[in-house]
This record gives sequence, structure tokens and C-alpha cells, in this order.
Amino acid sequence: MLCWGNASFGQLGLGGIDEEIVLEPRKSVFFLNKRIRDVGCGLRHTVFALDDGTVYTCGCNDLGQLGHEKARKRPEHVGALDAQNIVAVSCGEAHTLALNDKGQVYAWGLATDGQLGLPGTEECIRVPRLKNNLSEIQIVQVACGYYHSLALSKGSEVFSWGQNKYGQLGLGYEYKKQTSPHVIKSLLGIPFAQIAAGGAHSFVLTLSGAIFGWGRNKFGQLGLNDDNDRYVPTLLKSLRTQKVVHICCGEDHTAALTKEGGVFTFGAGGYGQLGHNSTSHEINPRKVFELMGSVVTQITCGRQHTTAFVPSSGRIYSFGLGGNGQLGTGTTSNRKSPFTVKGNWLPYSNQYPLTTDSEEYYCVKRIFSGGDQRMMNTEFNLFPHIIFSCCSNDDHYKTSVKFSGIDMNAARLLFHKLIQPDHAHISQQVAASLEKNLIPKLTSSLPDVEALRLYLTLPECPLMSDANNFTTLAIPFGTAILNLEKAPLKVLENWWAVLEPPLFLKIVELYKDVVVHLLKLYKIGIPASERRIFTNFLHTAFRVLEILHKVCLHQGQVIQYDRFYIHEIQDLIDIRNDYFNWVQQQVFGMLTDIPVTICTYPFVFDAQAKTTLLQTDAVIQMQMAVDQAHRQNLSSLFLPVFESVNPCLILMVRRDNIVGDAVEVLRKTKNVDYKKPLKVIFVGEEAVDAGGVRKEFFLLIMRELLDPKYGMFRYYEESRLIWFSDKTFEDSDLFHLIGVVCGLAIYNFTIVDLHFPLALYKKLLNKKPSLDDLKELMPDVGRGMQQLLDYPEDDIEEAFCLNFTITVENFGTTEIKELVPNGADIPVVKQNRQDFVDAYVDYIFNKSVASLFSAFHAGFHKVCGGKVLQLFQPSELQAMVIGNTNYDWKELEKNTEYKGEYWADHPTIKIFWEVFHELSLEKKKQFLLFLTGSDRIPILGMKCLKLVIQPTGGGEGYLPVAHTCFNLLDLPKYTDKETLKSKLIQAIDHYEGFSLV
Repeated sequence: MLCWGNASFGQLGLGGIDEEIVLEPRKSVFFLNKRIRDVGCGLRHTVFALDDGTVYTCGCNDLGQLGHEKARKRPEHVGALDAQNIVAVSCGEAHTLALNDKGQVYAWGLATDGQLGLPGTEECIRVPRLKNNLSEIQIVQVACGYYHSLALSKGSEVFSWGQNKYGQLGLGYEYKKQTSPHVIKSLLGIPFAQIAAGGAHSFVLTLSGAIFGWGRNKFGQLGLNDDNDRYVPTLLKSLRTQKVVHICCGEDHTAALTKEGGVFTFGAGGYGQLGHNSTSHEINPRKVFELMGSVVTQITCGRQHTTAFVPSSGRIYSFGLGGNGQLGTGTTSNRKSPFTVKGNWLPYSNQYPLTTDSEEYYCVKRIFSGGDQRMMNTEFNLFPHIIFSCCSNDDHYKTSVKFSGIDMNAARLLFHKLIQPDHAHISQQVAASLEKNLIPKLTSSLPDVEALRLYLTLPECPLMSDANNFTTLAIPFGTAILNLEKAPLKVLENWWAVLEPPLFLKIVELYKDVVVHLLKLYKIGIPASERRIFTNFLHTAFRVLEILHKVCLHQGQVIQYDRFYIHEIQDLIDIRNDYFNWVQQQVFGMLTDIPVTICTYPFVFDAQAKTTLLQTDAVIQMQMAVDQAHRQNLSSLFLPVFESVNPCLILMVRRDNIVGDAVEVLRKTKNVDYKKPLKVIFVGEEAVDAGGVRKEFFLLIMRELLDPKYGMFRYYEESRLIWFSDKTFEDSDLFHLIGVVCGLAIYNFTIVDLHFPLALYKKLLNKKPSLDDLKELMPDVGRGMQQLLDYPEDDIEEAFCLNFTITVENFGTTEIKELVPNGADIPVVKQNRQDFVDAYVDYIFNKSVASLFSAFHAGFHKVCGGKVLQLFQPSELQAMVIGNTNYDWKELEKNTEYKGEYWADHPTIKIFWEVFHELSLEKKKQFLLFLTGSDRIPILGMKCLKLVIQPTGGGEGYLPVAHTCFNLLDLPKYTDKETLKSKLIQAIDHYEGFSLV
């Protein structure tokens, strides 16, 4: 142990020496065969904690600060602590705190400001006393300011007591002092690594390098860019990303050490204690320039000086006040920049220097300082076996509103190690602790983003997913999420948005499971007394899912929207009733006696459920229309002219004028009639419309309307999609008709072959098309736009030569349209490229086709208007109109019906399915198109697509024939597989579709 500095009160423990001050490091004979664990330095006294748990003190004892009445000049044993194993000590100006291995705190010394936190009115306490008011809490660190004290608990709570003249307790303005420990509530929930106290200011450091300071700030020692005192903890934002690992305080200055070995100082600099080669005060953290070439691993602050240790050279640098020899430079001069402490220092390396009898070499283990004295624990001629633990993952130091800094895999592994089936008692303890201690303490406002990490990691705990814990853990945790204020919730949403999909899905699955669990209970039956609480639980689970769904919708799709579907819903609730209640709620507001209406959370409905909703809505609307018709018929009986109203929407059309006739009929049709079931009659034909004629009508009218002769739509070769053509001469009636036809197709559950991009369905649901939609419709242009956005250089104007215009083809000539007023004069540069892309997308999907889409939109909403559409996603609506591509060919075979002498094991049928399953995907899709008129399948899947195969006369030379309207295939009785294959492919290839191509 080497000591130097002020020795006037014996505080260096060097025994009866003559000097008042020791100018350079001197060996303490007393500690020759003892190992030191910790040292605390007060203004005039010093406390030593040894490895064996004993405590020695020396120095001034006027106020009982030594804890014994023995000699002062050399370290003496504090007998009152004999029974304790003391692991840490800290000193204020004239008081001391000692921490034992059980987390209990002992205090002694000056007590006038309540700094001991002990009951009673004595001026000082001369014998160490146990602080009973902290006995229930396990303390892991203590720190003393001049007249105040701090303690950090194992649960990361910060306690403070003592003087509060400058706000150094962090408890607000109300108290001038506190004589018992009080938890600083505004810091609850943050994981802390360290606490530190200066003369009258305090700091805490979080595990991820965030620093909160409070108390006196006259010289800027809080680093907050001003000199106002703070009465509550305040985040030191400027050091947030510097990876700070240690902080220490002098009387009125502060030093922070970073993981990379850099040192920042701020506060009072009048004696040079900031090391910036000046005596100015600094109100912002500033890096010590002269230490920048070295990696510092330890820093300490005395009253008005600072010390830093560099292991690569073994040297100690000190700067600041030197009047009492505390800099160890051999003089009493002040130093304004780092200066080497005198001594023969060994670096950490494997090279042992030759030692001579006259000189001793030292290798530093730890440095301590306080007051005007300095202690240093060294290993004489030996190299300590210290491993500097280096964590390769520094991500957690980058914690911000956008980045959580958590290694989620590590969190999951930890939880799985902790919660294991073999150790049920541990699981029970953890569950009880979460239920009683942790979750109830989660608050709506949080002191820092670091406190939010828990919200990410907790769902990884296997206990949360256990159905037995849903009401005690998952639902209260969900409530805590919902109670978060807007700002912290936004941060949590940002973090969720960048989670790995499996981790995000885990949270979604958890609350889906909670919903299913609750609905099952509800189905079994819930006592009336518990209904209200049950409804709250269900609302909580749904609202958490709603937030997660919103994250997916607005912050980039973390998981597909169909992962939110709860497929069991239809078995657990009456969807029709739920929809009816929901419509009532929409009209009349919340009704108290109605439980949760699940239609409020439509994202949990799968395609099957949404189809049921659509059918329910259609039935309600149609029923209302039919009722209206019947009422009209009834009242008409009493009127002179009797005119019957048909309960169906009858379309009488001629095959050779299908578009004109349809426009005419639909123009005269009242809005309410669109909701009626559709019946189609082709003039001069006998067929009864049991669905087949209706399907044929949709196929024929779509083929006609998409015919290039009308020029209503433009076909895009690369994407094989169509979009409204702004060059059409047709009036809006035909666009209105197509809108109506699409609506009728949905209402009458018929899929139509319409190759529109997803953007159409987005617009129908009042959602904005984006660049992704442009990429779908015009892949080349979309890729170009993405390149423009991703271009890293600044020379966009030169590289792309673009302005705010678009070139369009107009009957063989090109025309330049401005995307914004005076667009031709606005070049595209780095700052406005996003605006250009947005304007381009807007022009293609909105501006250029506004009147045409408006007519289409009006037609569609005439039929499909109503609240039920709000429940759909654009892609779900698309699947309702044109079907989807979730093919299951085995399901198709299973659902096929046979007529005549055909049956499932008939030889021709067997070879037919063999041939079919061997076809490529493209050929199978072509077969669907050939047989049903569309290569897509209904939204409810293959099970809704009933094929009928019947034998036909004629020999093997005939081709199979499809009756598209009835999904009926005439299949000759082929006996040979090759013949069947060639004839089937021939028939498929000769089929002409109904698209623009």
C-alpha cells in the first residue's frame, strides 16, 4: 500500500511521522502482509476494509469518525465490527458507511445532517451502528457525499438520506434534510451499475452507460450545460453514447471513464482538476485531451484533484490542487494537465524488469482518493492475475429510443436456464415474485428508456406462456403496457418494430393464447359476478394485440398480417351475433350489457371468419332490401296500380350487348337493390340461374370490359397487371359499372379474373398506395425509384438528371406532365428525392386517374359500402374479388364429384389424377383457368371449389371439354396415360382466357 498527500491528522496511516504532508508515494509498513479490499477517504480520516472482512481506520477522530478510541496516526482495528465481514466502505467529510457481505449497512461519525440515517438526535455516533431501517433490503453499494449518503440495493433501488440543501438527495425541494433512507422513486425500474457522490452532488450510472445526476451544480458539475442546481435526477444526455463504465466525484467536479479508456471531466476547474490545461469551469463534459493516447482503466477524484491509471505503462497521472502533496509529484504545485506520479511503475506485461536492491518496482492494482490524500494498492514486484473482462457485444451502450441494446437470445437462454421442469420450486418463486413484486411496480411514466427493456424481455419468460399464469402474469403485464404514457409506448413500439420476427411473433402468440383461453372459459360459463372483470381481461389482451398489429401496419411488416388470425374464434363465439352487436355499438355507442365485441379487433379474424362476416352483412343488407320489397308489395295491394317488387336483383341481358344492357339495368337500379341476391337471365335462354349463369355473366362482362377496344385499362407487360388508362375516351359510366361488378362479385361470392395490383384495394379501403405498389405494377420504374432513394453520394442531380416531371405516352407522342407546380424547374436532389418518389407514386395511382377511380369507387361502394369493409386488409379484399393462390391440389381431388359411371377409383379417373399431379404449377393453374375461368381459388380455399367430372361419348380422339360456369369437365374414357396427358394439355393450351392479353 502506497500513500501520499495530507498527513496532518494521521489520515495516511503512516504512524508517527514528522511531515504534515507526504509529497510522493510512500509504502505503508502496516499493510505489508495484508490484502486490502476497499478504502474510503474522508476529509481528515481514512477507512480500510481488508480481504478478511476486518476494518481499520486512522486520522482525525473529533467527531467519532474512526469508530474506535485508539491511536489515530496508524490504522487501528474497529472492534465493534468484529462479527461482520465488511466488503465495502465509503467516507463523507466526517462520517463513514460500511457494507457487510449480507447487504447490511453500518454507520458512524458526524450525524448532524442525518447523514448516518440513524434515529436519535446525537451530534455524532462514535461506534458503528447497524442501520435497521435498511435491514429488510439487500444493499450492494454505498457512497458518501460530504453530508449526505446514497445506497444501491440489489433490486436496483437508490436510497438517499442526509443533507438536502442543494437537492443532493434527489427527492425534490420539500426537505432540507432526511434522517432516514428514502427511495428515489423517479429512478425506479432502471438497472444501475454504480452510485457516486461528490461534495453536494450525486450520480448514478446505468448498466448501459446512461448517467443521471442531481444536487449542487454551481460550477457545472452535473454537466448539464448550465449552473442550476437539480433537486431530482436528470439525464446527462451528452454522455449517453460514450459507453461510460465508471463515474467519480470530487467536491465540485466530476470525472467519467469510458469503456475505451477515455476520460471526461466537468465542473469546477479552478485548480486544474479537470486536466484541460486551464483553470476554467466546464458546464459540459469535456474529454481530457492529454490522456487521449492512453487507455485509462481507473479514475478517482479527491477534494480538488483527479487521478487516472494507465495499465499499459503502469503509470498514474494526477492533476489539480497539489498544495498538500496529493498529486504525488514530489512538489506542492498545482497541475492543470495530467502529470505522472513519482515512482517505479511496472506495466501489465510478461516482462519482469531486473530489480536491484536499491530500487523497488510497483504494479498498481487499485487507486483510491478523497479529501487531500491518496492511497494505492500495489503488488510489490508481482503481476496481479487480473483479467479485464471484455464483452464483445457493446450494443447495449447504444440504447436509445430506436434501439433497445438487448441481446434477446441471451435473455431467452437465461430464462430457460432459470425456469426448468425439474426445479418447480424455483419457477414458483419466480412466478410469485413477478406477480407480487415486479409487475405491480411497473409505472406509466419511466425515467429512462433503459427501464423499458423489461417490457421486451419479460415475454421471453416461459412462465408468461403458461395458461395457469395468464390472469396473474400475462394480463397484468398487458395492463402495464396499456398504461404506459404516449412517449414510452412509442419507444416500445420502435423496439418491437425491429425485433426478429420469431421474437415478435412470440408476444403475439402469447396474447392470442390468452384470448383463446378466456373465450373457452366464457363458453363453459362465467358467474355473473365475474363478468365485468372477465370483460376487462379480454379487452386487455385484445388491446395489446391491437398495438402489436399497429406496429406491423405502420412500421414495416415484422410478421405477416395473417399471423394475427385466431382460427379458433369461429368455434368459440357466434360471429353473426358479434357483428350485430358491433353494428349496434357503432350506431348507438357503447352498450353496457354487451360484452367485448370482437369485430372491434378485426385483425384476429381469418378469411373464413371475415367471409362469414361479409355473408352476415350481406344477409342483413339483403334481408333489409327484401323486407323493404315485401313491405312495398303488401302496401301496394291497396293502391290502384299494383306493381310487384322482386326480392332479387334481376339482370336481363343479351349476349351480344352484355355491357350496354348491364349499364342500362344498373343505371335504373336503386341502391338498396344492389344488396339483393343477383339473378341473371340471358335473353332467349331457358337456363335457371343456380349460380352457373351468374358466373358466366361475370366472365363474359369482364372479358368485354377489358377488351382493348374500350381502351379503359392499360396492360403492363412486365408485371402482367392492369391499371386505369388516363387516355380512355369512355365515359365514367363503364368504370362505374366495373366497380359495381366487382362489388356484386364479392356480395354474390363469385371470384372474377381481374388483374389489378394491390393498390386498387388499398384505395378502396382509403389507404395510401406506396412505392411497393409502384414496384408491383411497374417493376422497372419501381427499382429505379429505389435506386434513387438508396444512392449514397451527393451528386444526385448530375447522376440522375431528374426534375419533378413525368413523361407519359399520348397516342404515339410523348408528353411531359409536372408532378408539382413548376416541377420542370425543380431538380431532384438528395434533400427532396423522397418528395419526388412520393409525388411520382401519387401521380400514377391518384392524380392521373382521379375521375376514373372515383367512378369505380362509387360503383363498388354502392354495392359493398357499409361497415363490414372496415374489417378487411387490402390483400384480404383482393382475395375476396379475385381469389388467392393458396393451392392445395390434394384437397381439390378430395372434393371432386363424379357423375355417370365415373367414381373415385375408376381407371380413367385414377390416370387423370396421376397425370394432373405430375403437371407443373403453371399447367395446373392453366387447368383451373380452363375449367373455372380463373387460375385463383376462393378466399376460403380449395374446399370451396367443387369440380364435377363426367364421362362423355366419342372415342379417345376427342379432347376434354370444360363447362366453365358449372366447373364441369367432360372427360372421354381414356385408357392410356400418355393419350390422356397429351389431350388434356392440348385442351388447356387451346383455352382462351378473359384477360386483356
